[in-house]
Amino acid sequence: MKRRYLAVMGLLVIMAMVLAACGGGAATEAPAAPAEPAAQEAAPTEAPAAEAAPTEAPAAEEAPAEAAAPSGDVVTLTWVGPGPGGEFEFRKQQAAEWNAANPDIQINLIEGPVSATDRIGLYLQAFQAQSTDIDIMQIDVIWPGDLADNLIDFNEYGGAEAVAGDFPAIVQNNTVDGRLVGLPWFTDGGLLYYRTDLLEKYGFAGPPATWTELEEMSQTIQDGERAEGNQDFWGYVWQGAPYEGLTCDALEWVYSSGGGTIVSPEKVITINNDAASAALDRAYSWIGKISPPGVTGFMEEDSRAVWHAGNAAFMRNWPYAYGLSQNDDSAVVGKFDATALPGAEAGQSAATLGGWQVGVSKYSKYPEAAAKVALWLASEEQQKAQALSPNSLIPTKMALYEDPDIAAQREFMPKLLPVFTSAVARPSTATAPQYNEVSNIFFSNVYDVLTGKQSGADAVANIEIDLEDLTGFEVGAP
Repeated sequence: MKRRYLAVMGLLVIMAMVLAACGGGAATEAPAAPAEPAAQEAAPTEAPAAEAAPTEAPAAEEAPAEAAAPSGDVVTLTWVGPGPGGEFEFRKQQAAEWNAANPDIQINLIEGPVSATDRIGLYLQAFQAQSTDIDIMQIDVIWPGDLADNLIDFNEYGGAEAVAGDFPAIVQNNTVDGRLVGLPWFTDGGLLYYRTDLLEKYGFAGPPATWTELEEMSQTIQDGERAEGNQDFWGYVWQGAPYEGLTCDALEWVYSSGGGTIVSPEKVITINNDAASAALDRAYSWIGKISPPGVTGFMEEDSRAVWHAGNAAFMRNWPYAYGLSQNDDSAVVGKFDATALPGAEAGQSAATLGGWQVGVSKYSKYPEAAAKVALWLASEEQQKAQALSPNSLIPTKMALYEDPDIAAQREFMPKLLPVFTSAVARPSTATAPQYNEVSNIFFSNVYDVLTGKQSGADAVANIEIDLEDLTGFEVGAP
């Protein structure tokens, strides 16, 4: 057990040296749940896929046969968990619970890197070496396609039955060429935060269901608040900087307007259409009008700072911001709620899918035992426990949104069901292992629209051309 611990720690040290040599910095973390509401400590943004894997990795071999532990011996599995913080403390409790109940299969939980980029780098390093030192790992929602060849297929271990009650979009995201390579564990998605006190003050019965309603409400409330002396007040804040967060925001604009998902699950490039270009032009029209000019430099915490200070009527952000908005230092405590984002038409809401999955390395000596632990970690029972933990990790099991204990202790969670039933996955699985480049092409062109350098029509045409060159995929309608 000590030897395996030292081996994994050696991989961590090697990765730190490699990243330092390459100049790799820490990536913005996923709202590992969103990556994450309430007291969750992970950073809010969905992290882009890590730097490219080493180019000379040996060809993957068949997974080793299940090793049989000598009679009477204990199978010890290494689980690379989250980085230090509240979630890791909860995972320690889970490991202790499992170990107490299962003396024949023991978990050795190890802290993973805090940075999502460093974490996938560690996995890639281990996979390149076909190392047996890591058994169980946490997988970001945009990694299944990139890591699929190195992960077991949970369908061989009862996975299809286990995920029957999970959000279908997440199951589809985690299925690569028919193989279920990740078990949904906790989820995330974009939300619309709104000031309940200001909607009431200006005579609005509820939050906007369409982008047109959002624009009208934002302008009315902004004008009214500025007339009363708050010149720093804005109608709507969101994420407009050129990074993965902009891919998330812009995918929501495009999909909720009928413009598709950039690249379809069938590997067809669908971005070049009138609905998509109009959605981008619409977002550009907000800047300087209902959104601050500086929104083109905003990440999650920048927009939350404006909201937290009481200077926005609406905010697009991840669930992690809910709990922080209730802190004593918040100007909006007790004055807000969250709901699904608007769409071009009522009912066309879209929330970019975030969150984390459980995966098992196909190089594990004990894949059956590791799959058993993974299925337990992702079970309804354990998802309820992590929802009620201080981290308030959002379940992927739909039944838990009707659980009375969750409804009583985490009142905001049941309200999120419509958000996750309409969640849209980024095209990370369809474009693997090139999703990082796909996302860069997308958000760079969107950013050029937001900064007035090109129109929406030019942007979607340029994205299509660049994606054709990169992927070789066919072009089609959404």
